[in-house]
Order: sequence, then structure tokens, then C-alpha cells
Amino acid sequence: MPRALEGVRVVDLSHVLAAPTTSMILADLGADVIHIEPERGDDSREFGPFVGGHDRNRSGYFISLNRNKKSLVLNLKHETGKTVLRELIRISDVVLENFRPDTMDKLGFGWEDVRKINPRAIYCSICGFGHDSLPEYGSRPAYDMVAQAYSGLMSITGPEGGPPCRVGSSVGDIIAGMQGAIGILAALRYREKSGRGQCVDIAMVDGLFSVLENAVARYVNTREIPGPLGGAHPSIAPFQGYQGKDGQWVIAAIGNDKLWAQYCKILGREDLIEDPKFKTNPLRCDHRKEMNAILEVEMAKKTAREWCDIFEKERIPYSPINTLQQICDDPHIAHRKMLVEIDQPIVGRMQVCASPLKLSETPGEVYAPAPMLGEHSEQVLRELLGYSAEKIAQLKADGVINKTV
Repeated sequence: MPRALEGVRVVDLSHVLAAPTTSMILADLGADVIHIEPERGDDSREFGPFVGGHDRNRSGYFISLNRNKKSLVLNLKHETGKTVLRELIRISDVVLENFRPDTMDKLGFGWEDVRKINPRAIYCSICGFGHDSLPEYGSRPAYDMVAQAYSGLMSITGPEGGPPCRVGSSVGDIIAGMQGAIGILAALRYREKSGRGQCVDIAMVDGLFSVLENAVARYVNTREIPGPLGGAHPSIAPFQGYQGKDGQWVIAAIGNDKLWAQYCKILGREDLIEDPKFKTNPLRCDHRKEMNAILEVEMAKKTAREWCDIFEKERIPYSPINTLQQICDDPHIAHRKMLVEIDQPIVGRMQVCASPLKLSETPGEVYAPAPMLGEHSEQVLRELLGYSAEKIAQLKADGVINKTV
């Protein structure tokens, strides 16, 4: 099957999560991603869980993000290593990194350097506050949690009246990574028309701020400062989880007044339909606590499974709140092929998340395992740069590339 990005080559200098998410998306779509790693490897090779033993080639975390990529160990503290990198950039389409803004400039591979090497190159950088930032922010170190806190996301996450909470996955990194992929694809499309590369400047804080949707709209239009509401929606009610009599939770997503009337009939509480406190969605939001005091009693009369069956029959938007065990074993996830098996070197057969990009002609797919550290060093130099066996042996001897795979 053809792949959408066949023929696109990515020099991937990234590490850990944000930009590796970008290169994972591109690789899943068929791009040739060459992951440049230091001799010790990408930092995430030391992140658990480890599969079958603790070493740099057994990190389940690294494997999950780096399928479909190649690994080239390259010592960029060595001038010859920099020469190799320049040669690769010259024949590639994309350069990707997620260091602090001044790191690549100091190495001699910032945006201005790269565009001189290859004017057609797309240069994508992902960092906490962006390259075009206030001076005091430019070199500030940033992890996902820093972005979640700074962007305002943590201030609206967590139980009502409780402390600010981090979202349970690293959405600051992941959203920035996805936006990086979108930016690169747009830049590649523009290059088809103009012949020119460009810089894609992605900030984690920008990414999270851009997806705060209702919270930003509420503040800029009303100057009301939103706070956390637990599992509730700030402007739709009822739109949250309720506990059944078995202690399990089920979501009831009542997004309009017609559904509200239907929901009340299912509960056997038709009296609530015309109640002046609950008749419209704005009224239900205004009287949320009083409404929930009633609904919590009614929802506790049946198990979560019983409510799911009823809501399914009556076409009420609902969902059980699944654990990771439940969602990984879910038949719909299996039908969508969202967990796939790979033959991972050293580890053996294991499962990883599949690509969610279900294109009819060129879907994203997992077609190769994650690379062992430096697994493709010789192959890349021989096949792409035409290096001889003697030259590769000298690079090994000089500590420019890894001595062994």
C-alpha cells in the first residue's frame, strides 16, 4: 500500500515526547525519519516501563513513540559529526528539534544555519515558549507540566473547589507535537508552490492556550475567571459523570433541551422537564448544584451497566468511564485496530498504539519497530551519503558514530 509521505526525509534531532510525537506522525504516514541520537541515546530510552529488563533498547516508552524510525548515533561535539549532519540536511526535507531556543544556534544548526545549507528545508522547532518570545522567556526550561500550569489549563482542571490538577497525560507535549506535524505538512504544501522552505515555530504554551476554548471565551467576553468543575462542562448541564449503585461511573451528556426532556422521562422524573429552574440549558447551568443533588439520587438507583444499556436503547449520549484495562480490552478499539503488535528487536512481540489517521488510500500505520540505539548508523551513511566501508570504520574509530549496534 502506498504511503502519503513517501519520499519525504526528516532529520529528527528531537528527544523525549513533544517533537518525537511530530516525527512519529510523519513516520506513520510514510516519511523516512532519521532519528539522530547521542551515544547515550534519546533520554526517553531510560524511561519505563521496561520490557524484559532495564536497558536502552527495552524502554516501552521509547518504543511506543519511535516505531517506523531509523536511529543514527552521531557525536555533534565532533566536527566530523557536524559535517555528516550538514550532508544529511542537504538531502532532506525537514529538520526537527525540541531543544531550548539557543541550543541549535550554538551547535551551528539553527534556522538561519539550516536555510543556508538547504533553502528548501522545513525547520520545525518545538519548545516551551517559542523562538519568537520575550527575552526572559526564550531560554526558560519547560516540561509538559510547566506548559499546563502556565497556559491556564491546570487552573480549570480538577475537582470543584480543589487544588489545580495536571491532566493525566502529557497533553502539553502531545498537542505541540501534533501542531508541529500540521505546520510541517502546511510548509511542505507551500514549498510545492514556492520552492522555499520556512521555519515552523511551535510553543507548548501556545498549543495549550489555543485549546482552552470555552474557558478563554468565557473570560474574554465576561471577565469571569473560570475554575475547575471536576467532570462537569462549564456551559452545558447535565454533562458529566454520575455514580451508579455499584460505585461505577457513567457519563450522561445532555447537550440540548430535547435530550433533557428525554433524560427526565427515562429517570421517571417528568416533573423536572418544566421546572422553572431547569427548563433550559442556561437555567440548568445556573442551578447546577440543585439539579445534581436530584440527579445523583436518581442515578444511584441503578448500576452503571444498567444505565448504559438504557441509554443505548434510548439513544442518549453516554459512556462508561473506562479504566485502561477496560479500554485496551474494548472490542471497538480492536475493531479500529488501535492496538497493534510489532516484532521489537530484543523484546519480541509486543503491543503499541496504532496511528489514528485512518485515510482511505494512505492510512497511517505501524510498519516497522522502534530502532535499537544506532541500529541504522551504517545504513544511513552508506545508502544516503555514499560513504565507503573504510570511511565508516574511521568514523567509528573516531567516536563520531556508534562502534556497535
